[in-house]
Amino acid sequence: MSEERFGEFVLVRRHEQGHVAELALDRPKAMNAVSTEMARSIGAACAALGADRDVRVVVVTSTHERAFCVGADLKERNSFSDADLVRQRPVARGAYTGVLELPMPTIAAVHGFALGGGFELALSCDLIVADATAVVGLPEVSVGVIPGGGGTQLLPRRIGAARAAELIFTARRLEAPEARELGLIDQLVDAGRDREEALALAARIAGNSPVGLRAAKRALRLGHGLDLKAGLEVEDAAWRSVAFSGDRAEGVAAFNEKRKPEWPGE
Repeated sequence: MSEERFGEFVLVRRHEQGHVAELALDRPKAMNAVSTEMARSIGAACAALGADRDVRVVVVTSTHERAFCVGADLKERNSFSDADLVRQRPVARGAYTGVLELPMPTIAAVHGFALGGGFELALSCDLIVADATAVVGLPEVSVGVIPGGGGTQLLPRRIGAARAAELIFTARRLEAPEARELGLIDQLVDAGRDREEALALAARIAGNSPVGLRAAKRALRLGHGLDLKAGLEVEDAAWRSVAFSGDRAEGVAAFNEKRKPEWPGE
């Protein structure tokens, strides 16, 4: 396994067996509160991972024992002038869109607190694995703002408009069982096993064609919210992008030869 640090607060681990990378939030003294510097580092790490053709799945994790991420750094924000806040906004957005726009499948491994921007980082992933200690929520209206890292758009896409409105308007926190029941998380695991289970899921996904995985994610994302006819056109375009690929040829050959495919990734 190789490690690369992006700034002081973000660590990328590349698991050489299985083509899985971890984007680890590593600001333990602040429970991974997202400062300007940390946001910039998350964006830079995502840019590097997105360009790495060897990475097939990304898992977003935390090095803090009791938190995934508690959201924006409100201590830093308290010192901001209005002009400072305006200048910071593109940097903050870059962290969330960086995760959201990763071209390969992404999984959040959540334990402890995942609140505000922290939960929005998880929502920006395709799948959320959480352990029994997880507490999630979007409490932004309780401090005079709104979810600004994608929460007002991503949460209703997961659980429906009315249910998302109730959670955002009340600013309430949900413990893991209720979060699983309502669909805010996808897989609930025993305490302390979120990272392990997320990495295991990532390894299973990474065994498949990297070309196919990226195209499937593109079709899922671009087709969401379209009418059926338009969505099927999105799917057809994604199919055409893989139908004549080396991965498709290798996948068919491996199936017929009853062996494990060796994906060329192109």
